[in-house]
Amino acid sequence: MIDNLDRDARRAPAVRGAGVIDDLHRGARQVPAVRGAGVVDDLDRGARRVLAANWRQCATVPAAALYPHQWSWDSAFIAIGLRHLSPARAQRELESLLGAQWRDGRVPHIVFDPHVRADAYFPGPAFWRSGAVPGAPGVPTSGIVQPPAHALAAWSTYLTDPATARARGFLPRIYPRLVRWHRYLTTRRDLTGSGLMSVVHPWESGMDNSPAWDSPLSRVIPVPATAFTRRDLNHGVAAERPTDEDYGRYVRLARDYRDAGYADSLQVHGFAVEDPLCNALLAAGEHALASMAAELGRDPQPHLAAAARLTAALVSTLYDPAAGMFFPRDAHTSHLIRTYSVGGLAPLVVPDLPVAAELVRTALSDRFRLHEACPLPSYDLTAADHDPGRYWRGPGWINTSWLFWHGLRLHGETALADDLRRRLLDRVRTAGFREYLDPLTGAGHGASDFSWTAALTLDLLRAA
Repeated sequence: MIDNLDRDARRAPAVRGAGVIDDLHRGARQVPAVRGAGVVDDLDRGARRVLAANWRQCATVPAAALYPHQWSWDSAFIAIGLRHLSPARAQRELESLLGAQWRDGRVPHIVFDPHVRADAYFPGPAFWRSGAVPGAPGVPTSGIVQPPAHALAAWSTYLTDPATARARGFLPRIYPRLVRWHRYLTTRRDLTGSGLMSVVHPWESGMDNSPAWDSPLSRVIPVPATAFTRRDLNHGVAAERPTDEDYGRYVRLARDYRDAGYADSLQVHGFAVEDPLCNALLAAGEHALASMAAELGRDPQPHLAAAARLTAALVSTLYDPAAGMFFPRDAHTSHLIRTYSVGGLAPLVVPDLPVAAELVRTALSDRFRLHEACPLPSYDLTAADHDPGRYWRGPGWINTSWLFWHGLRLHGETALADDLRRRLLDRVRTAGFREYLDPLTGAGHGASDFSWTAALTLDLLRAA
């Protein structure tokens, strides 16, 4: 059975229903000017159009053709934008996702829409076989996870309209789900005892094809390309997507995890990495959970203590003072993976981070060129293998730049934050709501009408 939280979310009106369209086109706050009201209106209208077109009854797909289901961290970023148009709909976005939570606490990276044909996306429900796993939800899902941006999204959504959230019982229902989600990550996914969670598949990092994963992936024997049929190449340019060899490794890891019953241990996982982006979102999320707990009349201290432990572990384990950068750590070898990716800047989202100033300096360096590159490149601009058009191997993404912008504001770097915000909006105005962009030329790549690009544009437009 679909559980109560998911069933409640699915009672939302369909995208073509009058209520949702009214929310999208009439429910926004007054938008501050960026470069004149005409530009703002065009961006605002365009973003609403994308989110309306990609809404599917109770959740938003990332892109209609390439990604026709609900993705986990996409929904978190989408909710951050939707909250400005319809707080109730933003709440439903998160409720729908967390309604597919597994009994062990994991939040799956894909919730499959049963109305979408089975061969529309690979790997689909028949590959993951979640229905055969005790404790999996009634709705088909994948068995892996994505970065835990959900507590940040839920608290932001609540703050936008507390009255609506209280009337819907949003926090009392969502908070326990988020607590279980974080507990899964800090227990089952602490594979080394370091206090940090590990990702066990590149897809779990959100930065699927990053060069940061090349070294640990090199130990994984790929499944032959003849053993599976990729669907992404039906909707994307091959030069912008992972290679067949990389995809074969992704399939091998997912298959091995599935065949082990989705058990978590270093013996099961051929790939296991302590990722700075995921752990930073987990620490920032604990601060958000502390705020939720206080709002609900509960003790926030356990969450604040967890945030402090995660922050200390991040800095002591993954931070290199000489580089001014966080690096992932291979859980099998305990060695840092010294590649400069945007994930190593992501800990700026953590409150009270003791090395925030150092991260800002690294972002301003030639590797990332914060003053010029926009969005922030996903990978080192000075690296010989930087590729500005290939998936996570160089192009910039609005969501990771939004996280860094959020961190700049959090740590008092308001001038840099304002400049980044202005340039991000200019990029979207020129390129449209693309999945990712060349960080130096602004050329768009990947899917068009990408939901989190539209949603975070709405949030940037409304930033004070």
